[in-house]
Amino acid sequence: MKLIIVTAPSGAGKTTIVKHLLHTVKDVAFSVSATTRPKRKNEVHGKDYYYISVDGFKQLVKEGAFIEWQEVYENQFYGTLHSEVERLWAAGKHVIFDIDVNGAMNLKNVFPSRTLTIFVKPPSPDALLQRLRQRKSETEESLKKRIDKAIYELTFEKNFDIALVNDVLEEALDNAVKIVRRFLVG
Repeated sequence: MKLIIVTAPSGAGKTTIVKHLLHTVKDVAFSVSATTRPKRKNEVHGKDYYYISVDGFKQLVKEGAFIEWQEVYENQFYGTLHSEVERLWAAGKHVIFDIDVNGAMNLKNVFPSRTLTIFVKPPSPDALLQRLRQRKSETEESLKKRIDKAIYELTFEKNFDIALVNDVLEEALDNAVKIVRRFLVG
C-alpha cells in the first residue's frame, strides 16, 4: 500500500483537494491526524481530527504512538498515529494525508519508497493572504501566526515530489487526480 501526502501552507487549498481525491480516486482513505488545537465549529472528532489534550498528546509521544508529530504552534501539536495508518492498510487502502509541511517531510522520511508528496501552492503569496483573511475563522492574533507560517512554508516547495498550483480550482482538482492515479499504478 502507498501513501499520498498533500501539504501546503494554510489557505492554499489542500483540504479541498484531499476531499476531492477521496471522492474521486479508488482505494484511498483519509488518515485522521491527532491534534491539541480546539475543535472548529463544523468539525467532528474522529473524522476531521482526533482531538486530544496537550497532556494526553505528550503521553502518546512518550509511548511512541506517533509515526511523526510536530509542535506547530506553542502547545498546539499535530501528529500521525501508527494505529491510524495500520488500520487503513489493514482495510486494503492507500493512505492520503492532509498535513503541514514539516509533518509531510518527516512522514516521507519514514516511508520514502511508498510515498508521493504533493505541495499545493497558491498562485501568489497575496492570493494566499486573501484566502486566509476570507475564512474569518481566526482571531487577529492567530491569523497573524498563520500568515507568518504560510510565508515561511512557501520556501519548502522544492522539498516535495510535485508542486501543484491552485489558481483555478477545477484545474487543480483535475491535475491532482491525474497525479495520484499515475502514482498508484506506477
